[in-house]
Amino acid sequence: MKLVEATADDLEALADRWYDLAEAMEKHSELNELDADLTEETAEDGFRAHLEDEDVTDSLVVHDGETIGFVTLREGYHSSRRYSKYLRIVNLAIDEDHRSQGHGAAVLERVKELARERGCDHLKVSCEWENEDARRFYRKSGLQPKQVDYAQPLE
Repeated sequence: MKLVEATADDLEALADRWYDLAEAMEKHSELNELDADLTEETAEDGFRAHLEDEDVTDSLVVHDGETIGFVTLREGYHSSRRYSKYLRIVNLAIDEDHRSQGHGAAVLERVKELARERGCDHLKVSCEWENEDARRFYRKSGLQPKQVDYAQPLE
């Protein structure tokens, strides 16, 4: 398994996989409901903006020459904390037919290596509270719960 940094040629593959991930997240909260006007072009625009943001990296997850997922990473900094420089996993998705084969764990290990190479002192990730599979995966991978986010639609 390797992570291949995405280019403009990969926007469609990223957008398709992101859309699948976003649809799967809808069941966990009403706040995850996708906009009815969302198009593939809109999703591609979001990834296109990532290409221009030096703090964000999108990578394709490639196994045996086949793209099987993607990961979005964002670097950040908390100046008031002992553990101040972090790498956040914004999105991590493995295609459904490649799940439960160790690919997610391999991605997580590679992301940890990247974080160290970039001088980060900790890794962050969040997932939907109701997504017990993701929570179990991150706990099993050695990450520990740190905080809980609360949200409310303002309509």
